[in-house]
Amino acid sequence: QQEVTIAIVGKYVKFQDAYISITESLNHAGYDIGTKVKIKWVESESITAENVSEKLKGINGIIVPGGFGDRGIEGKITACRYARENDIPYLGICLGMQIAVIEFARNVCGLDGAHSTEFNEKSPHPVIDLMEEQVGITDKGGTMRLGAYPCKAKPGSRLIELYGKDLISERHRHRYEFNNSYRDTVTKNGMVICGTSPDNNLVEAVELPGNRFFIGVQFHPEFKSRPNKPHPLFLGLLKAALEDKLEGRIS
Repeated sequence: QQEVTIAIVGKYVKFQDAYISITESLNHAGYDIGTKVKIKWVESESITAENVSEKLKGINGIIVPGGFGDRGIEGKITACRYARENDIPYLGICLGMQIAVIEFARNVCGLDGAHSTEFNEKSPHPVIDLMEEQVGITDKGGTMRLGAYPCKAKPGSRLIELYGKDLISERHRHRYEFNNSYRDTVTKNGMVICGTSPDNNLVEAVELPGNRFFIGVQFHPEFKSRPNKPHPLFLGLLKAALEDKLEGRIS
C-alpha cells in the first residue's frame, strides 16, 4: 500500500479532535485511491522562516484548516509560502484560503503589510475584510456566513476539473471575505479566482495554475466528505501528494 504524509498546520494540533472532520476526509480519500495517509501535526505558532523547512521536512502535502484569532497566523503564512515556492500540494480551508491570499499579496504582488482586518485593522492592504453590509454589526453571529451556499466554478480551472461540474454547493462558517478591491491585483500576478458566488460578488476559491496543486476555498469541504463518497478536493490533494512522493522529493 502506498503512503503519503500530509502536514496539518494549525493552532489546535494538541487537541486533534478539533480537526476530526479533516482527518476523516483524508482517510475517505485515501481508502478510495488505496493510499495510507500519515498525518504530521505542526503547531503553527512554532513555525518561523528559519525553521519552516525543518518543520515541514518529508511531507507530501499541506493543509491549513479553518480557525479564528491571530495566534499562529504568521506561522501559517510562512508554511503557505513554503508550499507555494517549493510546489508542495496545498489545500487552504476557510482561514487557509485567506492565508493563501495574504501570503500571495505580500510576497508575489509586493503589497507590504497585506493582511486581514480580523488580525490587523490598520493594514495598508486589507486583502481580507468584512463586507460593507457587515460593518457595524456587533453581534458576531449576525455577521457570519453560515450553512450551504452555491459556488460557480470557473471554466478551465482546476476546481471545475476536480468537481466535474460548474455549480457546486458547500458549507460555510466565517465572517471575513476576500476584499474585491484586490481582485485585479492578484489575478494580474497569476492567482486565479476559480470560484465565486453565482452573482460574482464573493470570492469562494482561488488557485495557482503553475503549481502541482494549490487551492484555497472559503468553504468547508470536510463537512461533505463521506466514506463511500470522498470529497473531490481531498482526492485531488492526495493524488498530487502521491505524485510528489513518486517523484522523490527530498524535502
